[in-house]
Amino acid sequence: MGKYLRVAMAACLAVSWSSLAPALDEVSVGELSYLDRQYMAGQRSTLDELAGAHFGTRFKGDRAHDLRLMQRLLDAKVVRSDQTRELQAMGILLGDLLARELDMHWVVYEDKLGRSRALRYQDTDLYLFPVTMISRRWEGGAYTPVADIYQKAVDTISPALPTLPFQ
Repeated sequence: MGKYLRVAMAACLAVSWSSLAPALDEVSVGELSYLDRQYMAGQRSTLDELAGAHFGTRFKGDRAHDLRLMQRLLDAKVVRSDQTRELQAMGILLGDLLARELDMHWVVYEDKLGRSRALRYQDTDLYLFPVTMISRRWEGGAYTPVADIYQKAVDTISPALPTLPFQ
């Protein structure tokens, strides 16, 4: 009797697991919460204050200027490779620049690995995750220039974006 019970339980677990498997692949995408917006604003402000205090200039939303300023913060070691919070703040600023250029918007992306702030193109399945684009590299010792990280993101997603008429 014990053998049959174990087989029956194993069969039930297999059925339960197979019905849960699709749920593990599910993705939930939503708008940024108030707390997300506040956190991101604080991150932008922190980086802006660092740039102002060390170089007498602020972030302007201009791609060339802002990419140079982020690189300057890294080169001068105002932001070091062990400062995850500040590196991720740079990722938010990088994301703001990408959003403007690629007509993307910030969303919350949740999957089995967790919750992330991401850029999404309209209502498609095209996403970029800029918050960690700089931190991942610099924390791992790959000191890729910020402008190169930006360009790689543009080059990666641009082919998937629809072309607009009359360009």
